[in-house]
Amino acid sequence: MALGPVRSPFTAAPPASQPAAPVSPKVAGAKQTAEKFEAVFLGQMTQLMMESVDVGDQFSGGHGEDMFRGVLAEKLGTAMAAKGGIGLAPTVMAQIIKMQGTDNGQ
Repeated sequence: MALGPVRSPFTAAPPASQPAAPVSPKVAGAKQTAEKFEAVFLGQMTQLMMESVDVGDQFSGGHGEDMFRGVLAEKLGTAMAAKGGIGLAPTVMAQIIKMQGTDNGQ
């Protein structure tokens, strides 16, 4: 049984029978902020994961690897969030919109 690609709720196309609703600048800003938040969260989780792994002497990149491990974790977090992440961004976006008192693009 083959599974299709995981789709982000942010990249899902609207149904063909319905035109896309206009999005207010506040909602667009909330979406961008939520996606950045998820990227940072995933980067931090990745960094913690990489710190907990003992690579040993054979696979160690030495001092250079230690210096750039944080950059790698940040880039991995950004890439994961861009591909749909873990579903954190929609929840964060809903809370941002709720706190701003903005309802679905109005």
